Amino acid sequence: MSLNHVRPWRDIYRRKSRQITVGNVPVGGDAPIAVQTMTNTLTTDVAATLAQVQAAAEAGADIVRVSVPDEASSKALKQIVRESPVPIVADIHFHYRRGIEAAEAGAACLRINPGNIGDETRVKEVIQAARDHNCSIRIGVNAGSLEKHLLEKYGEPCPEAMVESGLEHIRILQDNDFHEFKISVKASDVFLSAAAYQGIAEATDAPIHLGITEAGGLVSGTIKSAIGLGNLLWMGIGDTIRVSLSADPVEEVKVGFEILKSLGLRHRGVNIISCPSCARQGFDVIKTVEALEHRLEHIKTPMSLSIIGCVVNGPGEALMTDVGFTGGGAGSGMVYLAGKASHKMSNDQMIDHIVEEVEKKAAELDAAAEAAEAAEAAE
Repeated sequence: MSLNHVRPWRDIYRRKSRQITVGNVPVGGDAPIAVQTMTNTLTTDVAATLAQVQAAAEAGADIVRVSVPDEASSKALKQIVRESPVPIVADIHFHYRRGIEAAEAGAACLRINPGNIGDETRVKEVIQAARDHNCSIRIGVNAGSLEKHLLEKYGEPCPEAMVESGLEHIRILQDNDFHEFKISVKASDVFLSAAAYQGIAEATDAPIHLGITEAGGLVSGTIKSAIGLGNLLWMGIGDTIRVSLSADPVEEVKVGFEILKSLGLRHRGVNIISCPSCARQGFDVIKTVEALEHRLEHIKTPMSLSIIGCVVNGPGEALMTDVGFTGGGAGSGMVYLAGKASHKMSNDQMIDHIVEEVEKKAAELDAAAEAAEAAEAAE
């Protein structure tokens, strides 16, 4: 239950954008902010690519992007789309035929820059293919590949150049009466990205795809993305996100969801609140949290779990969580259920017991949600 009406400092007012669809996923408007990632396998290796898509979907990805650099990849895309559990975005650069082939193969969206896939006739062919096959388009502006005339005009990649590039590409689609598009204005520099996104958010009502491109490895890229995307999301900007990491695509999905969960914008799985540990800890907090993160990956129900090493902050944190454990003395700690002290549990049995309590609570929450839906449908 949201208590934001008594905590106005938690409110986020999302920018009003029009809504499009990527396959069966609504993007923009009042739709939940969608989480994306991208495969890094050879697209022609259908089995490997589908394995990555499946793993990303299980981690919570709503949409997955696949690179389509050549005709062989276009042919493989058809099977990938057919067997994918989530909508597939085809990543297209320069080759207009790849865009047409991807739309024909069933891609839910094409990631292109209309200005770099050929002359006006070729652009119209790609747009027509997208229209014929109910395929949306993402305009993908990137600071590292801005048009020559904009670099000459501005001297370097800057927010104004990126916004102008985005609006030029939007104009091409609108001139062809195509409006099922979203837009991104990515840079590897957090400041440049944030300023460009603020500019494009003011200039169009198109749904916005957020990302800090080429953010880096798992740790550094997560931090840059959390700062850049977190600030923009806090301002209400963003309808779908992709965290770009030099890491397993599943990690991108996890980080994306954690950013959204920290702002209360999406809720999925167990939100673990845990202390960094110190000499007061009554059990090994770090190893316990690592084990619980792994053991609770299968839980999709939104819920909270506090794991605190001692009684300084433990009881207070447990007040706000569904399940909690606070370290005590003599090899045991206190289990909290729905914010209240329930029973003691020995440290050596604590992990298995917490997993059981979380699974039990998840089942209760799921049953309550199903009952509420059934009651609403019966009205």
